[in-house]
Amino acid sequence: EYLAVSAKWVIPSMARAARLVVPSGFLQRVFSEVGLSAAIIPNIIDLDMFYPADEPAPEAEFTLVITRNLEPIYGLDTALRALALARKAIPDIQLKIAGSGPQRAELEQLTERLGLGSAVVFLGRLERPQIVDLYHSAHAMLNPSRVDNMPNSVLEALACGLPVISTNVGGVPYIVEDGHTAVLVPPDNAQEMAQAIIKLCSDRELRSHLRDGGS
Repeated sequence: EYLAVSAKWVIPSMARAARLVVPSGFLQRVFSEVGLSAAIIPNIIDLDMFYPADEPAPEAEFTLVITRNLEPIYGLDTALRALALARKAIPDIQLKIAGSGPQRAELEQLTERLGLGSAVVFLGRLERPQIVDLYHSAHAMLNPSRVDNMPNSVLEALACGLPVISTNVGGVPYIVEDGHTAVLVPPDNAQEMAQAIIKLCSDRELRSHLRDGGS
């Protein structure tokens, strides 16, 4: 809805454009709903930098990562609540969050209120090589967004062979298939995200299937 409204605002300026180009089928549909035709040039990933690595050793603590800005639209509060629920079943699950933004203090306070102080690490903004190392050290990636288009973070995680749990918002279902290349859950639903985390943590065969499908 937000993107559809935004598309309406750009209609007058589009009359002067030779061609409208968007990065995803999702945005192509959004613009088509306001009468604008768009061509797709998708986002790309540097596969020399983002490449699959072996899954962490079986004895390693199950580690999730989030690589998004710390802003309300990315739903990190839902991810923290989901982690708290998942740890009731599997107490050793860890979460590492790479990113910066205005919500950091609020999210750190929520982490403490949920009793997750020892389970969550805020890494701040990382450079690309550090992000690759983070993906290679993790078991799965969370993308808890409330609004999304064609997130490079999801594409990078998939390229690194990392299983992804994402909300099914915006353009995400255009780039992954639920149960084959990722696990999709509704936005703002900590319970379903927690169930997905528990299932992925408990089912190594599913993780292998997602790694093969996503990469």
